[in-house]
Amino acid sequence: MLRRLAAFALLLITLPAAVSAQSMVDGRFRADIPTLEQVVGHRLGAEITSPEEALAYMQALARAAPDRVRLVEYARSWQGRPLVYAVITSAANMARIEAVRGDLARLAAGTAPSALPNLLPVTWLSYGVHGDEISSTDAALAMAYHLLAAEGDAQVDRIMSGSVVIIDPSQNPDGRARFVHSFRSQAGLAPSADRYTAAADQPWPGGRFNHYLFDLNRDWFALTQPETRGRVAAIQQWQPVVLVDAHEMGGDESYFFPPSADPFNPHITGGQRDKQVLLGRNIAASLDRAGQPYFTREVFDAFYPGYGDTWPTLNGAIAMTFEQGSARGLLWERKDGTLLTYAEGVRNHFLASLATAQTVADNAALFLGDYAEYRRSAAAGQAGSGTYVIDLALRRWNAEHLARRLVAQGVAVRRVTGPANACGRSYPAGYLAISRSQPSARLIRSLLDISTDLPPEFVAAQEARRSRDLAHELYDTTAWSVGLMSGVDVTLCSGAVAQGVAVSADEPLAALVEEPGAFGMVVPWTDSGQARLVALALSRGLVGRATDTAFVIGGRAYGRGSVVFSRADNPEKLEELAALAREIGAEALALENGWVDSGPNLGSERFVRLASPRVAMLWDDGVDPLSAGAMRYTLEQRLGIAVAPIRTRTVARAQLGRYNVLLVPDGTYARSLGTGGRAAIEAFINGGGVVVVTGEAMAEFATGDNALFTLSRETVLGGDPEAEEVEAETAGSAIASEADYRALIADGTRRPDTMPGALLHTAIDADSFLSAGYDRAAPVVFASGDLVFAPMARANGTNVVRFAAADRLLASGYLWDENRRQMAFKPFMVAQPARRGLAVGFVYDPATRGYLDGLDLLLANAVMMAPARVR
Repeated sequence: MLRRLAAFALLLITLPAAVSAQSMVDGRFRADIPTLEQVVGHRLGAEITSPEEALAYMQALARAAPDRVRLVEYARSWQGRPLVYAVITSAANMARIEAVRGDLARLAAGTAPSALPNLLPVTWLSYGVHGDEISSTDAALAMAYHLLAAEGDAQVDRIMSGSVVIIDPSQNPDGRARFVHSFRSQAGLAPSADRYTAAADQPWPGGRFNHYLFDLNRDWFALTQPETRGRVAAIQQWQPVVLVDAHEMGGDESYFFPPSADPFNPHITGGQRDKQVLLGRNIAASLDRAGQPYFTREVFDAFYPGYGDTWPTLNGAIAMTFEQGSARGLLWERKDGTLLTYAEGVRNHFLASLATAQTVADNAALFLGDYAEYRRSAAAGQAGSGTYVIDLALRRWNAEHLARRLVAQGVAVRRVTGPANACGRSYPAGYLAISRSQPSARLIRSLLDISTDLPPEFVAAQEARRSRDLAHELYDTTAWSVGLMSGVDVTLCSGAVAQGVAVSADEPLAALVEEPGAFGMVVPWTDSGQARLVALALSRGLVGRATDTAFVIGGRAYGRGSVVFSRADNPEKLEELAALAREIGAEALALENGWVDSGPNLGSERFVRLASPRVAMLWDDGVDPLSAGAMRYTLEQRLGIAVAPIRTRTVARAQLGRYNVLLVPDGTYARSLGTGGRAAIEAFINGGGVVVVTGEAMAEFATGDNALFTLSRETVLGGDPEAEEVEAETAGSAIASEADYRALIADGTRRPDTMPGALLHTAIDADSFLSAGYDRAAPVVFASGDLVFAPMARANGTNVVRFAAADRLLASGYLWDENRRQMAFKPFMVAQPARRGLAVGFVYDPATRGYLDGLDLLLANAVMMAPARVR
């Protein structure tokens, strides 16, 4: 009853007189197409539709009009919810839809549109990638209903006859379900517009993220999540010429649609930018008629290829972000006193979507021709020549998985079996080859080039802003070179030919496994697959012993961290280890005896017995959801290590002694942990536990009575952390120049200026077991720049990984000069003993977005190796 009263009260103030109770616009509608109210019990825009209700409604539409709509399940979320899209077009088009899709595939391969008799443009409309950006899913339902039910509507008739519209109504059903549950749990007699009420104040972690707390709008090329993998595969089946990704922003904002803001990715063409303007003008006209304010060319850029607009654009589409000011419920009172309703947000997304679909249908030849030319020119080498060669000798498992991720995005990858030579180098194990001369070349370049340069004029503008003490306008990271992030060697080779056997996205990874030797087996500590093999073997009761020193046995060299599984420790179980290695695609080699040629003997104290990790993680209030989710995903899904989340408010009374590792993700813990929680963590580490702290949390755990780290956080370069406030009266002075003026007004206590992200070179302390696996190449890390610590004194602990010297620090992306100079030689990873335990700190999150798999061994060392060493 409360729910119905709330909906009724809202309806009195939200539905404009000109809007039909069935649609977001007035008109005549077919009675045989069910309305949302008939299926789930509420009208469009009157309540927030749950993912289960949205699915039920889409299924009802498919049953009502099977000749014009086809519902396809393309993935399942982590929590088992179906993700679906609806293919909507006229009955005549639907009757030949497979021929249409076949011609679209040929168009994407570079065939001229004139040679394709069944060609129709596809407009892909996707909604709700962030689960608490709520109006978009109901707009999807409104769009589906309107296309199927509108009668005598010339606009709809043109769309249905001249194009195919695909609607993905809920890209993140797990997050939306979390939001809807929270919202409905607080519902009362009438909705409140107060931004501080429970309706708009979501409990941790909020509905934005999926089950593993990932931002799915950053995952398009990393493909870490099932929702993204399914969506990318589906989009490649239909090759849309236009794609919409509908979002929400702060409730005090109006409405955003393209043209996008600067900077644009350099692989986006002028023609694509022109068509953003064409689409934007038509969307503007639709919103003008509704009296809806909007803005363009601000905030939301098209540079990072992991977005739901940039990734499709780099494949040739015109992809766009829509942003609607969010009611974060049913009502929102703006700062200017006006009310924003949920129904308004639904209507605006619906109008923008409808205008987009009409623009495509009205300009079908233009969109199809430009899409074909974008991909044909890339295949002809106009996006660049040469072949990328990926070395399989370094981090083989990561290299193979990178290849499969690329193939899953439509990139052709070929395997050249070894030994082979290319561009003056020898590749004993062969290599993977990726030609630039293919339709996806512009996406390939964006992902595999060492760096994607910001436009010079944009950089100059940002530096000019900073010289005036204004904030920069970078929205996201400036670097994402996937080879660097995976820790593999990618070389652009002009003489190599991309020949050999094609790699498929789902082919099993070939293992390097020998039959167990008389003494046992050894697992080299070289990549993520090896860490996964050891973790799963330990969880199944096998006994492994790891070394912190390299050794040679039988003429073979094994690096630091290699794990020996002897027959004495594992009677009748070594065959299980070999089988597990084959399943994973890992490497496990035979040991015929225990005699070493050099290095420690296998019975030396340099080998320690590993225990299966028992890992807990701080969870809930104070924790950065993205950091917690990425770290948990990396450990559980890539390395096979279970993580037990413990809410911060219960840490003080939790039985932490059940675990040997406690993860402290990025976050702020002063209030959520309190003195009792901090004391419990101190007792845990003093009793022999390993605490792994990440990001801003390191600053908190480097201060106070229970400090884990003896570290000093730095202010801005040249700043004075001891600076006092200026006295009320000061002696007179003359200011000779603007530079002197800037220095006079500068805040010497502020933190270094932030960077959305760059990839940086590092150096390792090879004497620390925590750097095992990185003997031949230092890792490359992500950094935002405003968290800088002075190096840890040797008397207190170890700087396990530090940033490189200033002149070689930047690996990819862009850094402010003062950040580059200040971050040189500063720590990235530190370790400090605490009585019987060990504190390990990562200044920047090694698991960020789940795509830094080249750093997996650092995390594995902290979680698997450290407990054995402190024990």
